[in-house]
Amino acid sequence: MSTDPADAATPAGADARHHDDRLVAGLGRVTIRPVDPDRDADLLHGWVTQERARFWGMRDASRERVREIYAYLDSLTTHHAYLVHRDGRPAALLQTYEPAADPVGACYPVRPGDLGLHLLVGPPERVEPGFTGRLLGALLDFVWADPARSRLVAEPDARNEKMIARLLRTGFRLGPLVDLPDKRARLLFLDRPPVGGS
Repeated sequence: MSTDPADAATPAGADARHHDDRLVAGLGRVTIRPVDPDRDADLLHGWVTQERARFWGMRDASRERVREIYAYLDSLTTHHAYLVHRDGRPAALLQTYEPAADPVGACYPVRPGDLGLHLLVGPPERVEPGFTGRLLGALLDFVWADPARSRLVAEPDARNEKMIARLLRTGFRLGPLVDLPDKRARLLFLDRPPVGGS
């Protein structure tokens, strides 16, 4: 996996809605680009099969299965996977989706402008208090850059207390517990901040 920051920059002619490259206070340069299933399979397989990623639901997946899953997501217009870099090094996996095109859409009243998200922070190189909160703030800026988005929906595994607590600290509000095909999940919602808000 390349750690060249240029790999994460927006390619010429690419859809800017799916790329971002900015300096973020307290983080450095944060770049976001779509996952390349073939190029990124080794990295993603290494992340999703770790014990710390048990709620991602792919601990027993082979490298080829991980590649297949992300190739399938890449073929959809309603679901997107992004690799997030910090100063040229892979730092997180962000997935977004249209709730109406996902099983979660049957669990709550979907509104126009809703966008679902999943976040997996990569293994840390060192303990860095506040890192996940700052990174999540940068990712929310990326998502809110699309004016069509009015509300975010997260559905972590109901047992994933750390992620639920992180989302609550970010401003998400609790929704109901729901049963999805592969897990019991806690819905959380975050409305678009008002103009001039954070």
